[in-house]
Amino acid sequence: MNPTKFNDVGAVRGRVERVCERRGWEAPLWLETTAEDPGVGQTKEALGAGVDVVCPLGGDGTVRTVGSELAGTGVAMGLLPGGTGNLLARNLDLPVDSLEAALEAALSGEDTPIDTCLVELIRPTSAQLAERLQDDTDPARNVDFDDAVDDRDDEDVREQHRFLVMAGLGFDAEVMASVPEKLKARMGWLAYLVAGLRHLKGPQFTIDLRIDGADPLHRRVRSVMVGNVGKLQGGMELLPDAVADDGTVDAVLLSPEGIVGWAATIAQLTTRRMIGHKRVDHLQGKEVRVLSDKPVELEIDGDPLGSALALRVQIDPGSLLVRLPRTSRAVLRRPS
Repeated sequence: MNPTKFNDVGAVRGRVERVCERRGWEAPLWLETTAEDPGVGQTKEALGAGVDVVCPLGGDGTVRTVGSELAGTGVAMGLLPGGTGNLLARNLDLPVDSLEAALEAALSGEDTPIDTCLVELIRPTSAQLAERLQDDTDPARNVDFDDAVDDRDDEDVREQHRFLVMAGLGFDAEVMASVPEKLKARMGWLAYLVAGLRHLKGPQFTIDLRIDGADPLHRRVRSVMVGNVGKLQGGMELLPDAVADDGTVDAVLLSPEGIVGWAATIAQLTTRRMIGHKRVDHLQGKEVRVLSDKPVELEIDGDPLGSALALRVQIDPGSLLVRLPRTSRAVLRRPS
């Protein structure tokens, strides 16, 4: 549990324990995250204790941290609503408005495999940050992801992460980074809408994007999002073809210009019909590589990760077990 998400931790714990008792389960092993450890150590402790199911109770970041540790272990995750978005639960058609209903599903559901995404990112050096943030004419064309780390010095950072929902470069990452926790607690997902309006006029950047080793797609964009599932708050299908267990990763490129361009982009996302020139590109494959012409803000499952120059996202099919009731399994594609 992420205790920062609740005003009365004791009351929430009591609600969880009463559902477990009513269902005939033992009292749950109760572990709280900290600023120093957002869930890695707690998940390892739960696995060491031989638990039947691990239920993250917090935001999308807590779910990602716990799910990343559970991937490949054979121990299932039960999703409890405790954050602003609860995006994985929404995409799996799980309860997001009732803690008790979500816990009932976690205790009585079936272990169902879904995919996760592995992302490798390349950080810019200090020199590149200084140079490329001032130079908007440095195209990335004809450069491959692996070439991006050639002849780099000790400042370079090549990181690996796992995510469950989606990763984003540009606009969405800027929005995520700008919303304070207190505003999210007070306004919910509307806080992202307010922040988004402030970032509509932000700078575009140039990318080369490759799907499964094909020729690169060269685009000038405001945002690139790569995901395992694609439904956002309010029911918007950002990645309409994304399914949690289809063995593929989906991507969308957004290229609006000005307020009018954003309006057309939102209309195109909502209706899947092009209005004016093409502002939205949808792509799908098992691996997506993105190389930017300058450092761009990055987020994964709502957690800002700072600047990146390149990322490679690969699908890890069926790597995470999630407790789902039969009524939710209709949102999945792979047969049982």
